[in-house]
Amino acid sequence: MPSHSFAELTRQQAFMRMWFARLFGTTGNQMLMVAVGWQMYELTGSAWDLGLVGLYQFMPALLLTLVAGHAADRLNRAHIVAACLLTQAGVALILVAATQGWAASSGWASRELLLGVSVMLGVARAFQMPAQQSLTPMLVPAVMLPRAMAFSSAGMQAAIISGPALGGVIFVAGATAVYAASAALFAAGCALIAVVRYDHVAPPREPVSVRTLLAGAEFVWQRKALLGAVSLDLFAVLLGGATALLPMFAKDILHVGPWGLGLLRAAPAAGALLLSVLLTRWPLERRVGPTMLVAVAVYGMCMLVFGLSTSFVLSLAALAVSGGADMVSVVVRQTLVQIETPNDMRGRVSAVNSVFIGASNQLGEFESGATAALMGPVGSVVAGGAGTLLVAALWFKYFPALARRDRMTHSSTPP
Repeated sequence: MPSHSFAELTRQQAFMRMWFARLFGTTGNQMLMVAVGWQMYELTGSAWDLGLVGLYQFMPALLLTLVAGHAADRLNRAHIVAACLLTQAGVALILVAATQGWAASSGWASRELLLGVSVMLGVARAFQMPAQQSLTPMLVPAVMLPRAMAFSSAGMQAAIISGPALGGVIFVAGATAVYAASAALFAAGCALIAVVRYDHVAPPREPVSVRTLLAGAEFVWQRKALLGAVSLDLFAVLLGGATALLPMFAKDILHVGPWGLGLLRAAPAAGALLLSVLLTRWPLERRVGPTMLVAVAVYGMCMLVFGLSTSFVLSLAALAVSGGADMVSVVVRQTLVQIETPNDMRGRVSAVNSVFIGASNQLGEFESGATAALMGPVGSVVAGGAGTLLVAALWFKYFPALARRDRMTHSSTPP
């Protein structure tokens, strides 16, 4: 076998190990969050506390993003991801210990514990996401990156589907069983990613300074199409997200139990999985900017439908379509970030991207919980859907470089 073919095979094997590690890790995380969310709502019955779970995960990501990005550009990215998965396994084992036997009867599984482990999960995710995102371009050729991103997203969405559904089913045996299964999945993912090898070349040593730490943010700011893409995702999901309120919709509006909550959490990923499979087979090649903006508008419409629905089937359908629309935005944004960023900057730029993702997800959960405490869950989701539609319209006007973006690999307009 020619040497270049052997090298290509080695890269493919490394990519698949990373893919399965991400699959196991995301499945474990989704199962964990279903159990934490349901347990928190059973303990307190508070929309505010459901929102705090998201806020407590987001704050470490915000505070540590510059350090995490710098680490991803200096250290072995696969080893960083492995350490983060190991940390999440430890969190799951803490929850196992707190929810069985004497510890459970003594009230260890308290609101404060759940918020504390949320902080630990946030720290792990702060370092994991930039290292994980910036590792993919090291394992696949640039020409294959859009397909690789779609394929990676397909695996993630499959995990987001199976994780909540599996977590809801296992929850019948108690929260302890869910936490134990999550710990096993995190450990498996850690073992897989720890043996991934790639051509890691440490950049020239330069003193750590404010300038080097902020280099990723400066890079994104100077490229308006990139800034428009990542900020669009931030505001759309920040306003339109309803994940934190799903326990309320499941229990109080749609009148289903943990199994129904699992299906509601899995529905967006089902739509996203279908779209990611289609994008793997037929990647977006033209009009990627306008397509992204339209997809965000569709996402906002779906949130309006979900917020007003009292039918479990209609709610599932609305969430599924929203997941498909969101996947279009995710693939465009992630591909643009990786294609337009040099390797020695990918960790720091991915860290900036991770803050936008974290803000749209975890901070969005807090926003949902806070507005639901004031307006009720229906009012919160409907207002968020309307806000998402407004954001999509404004971005057409204020980010013309994104609105006119034709291809992934180059643009006819200045960055």
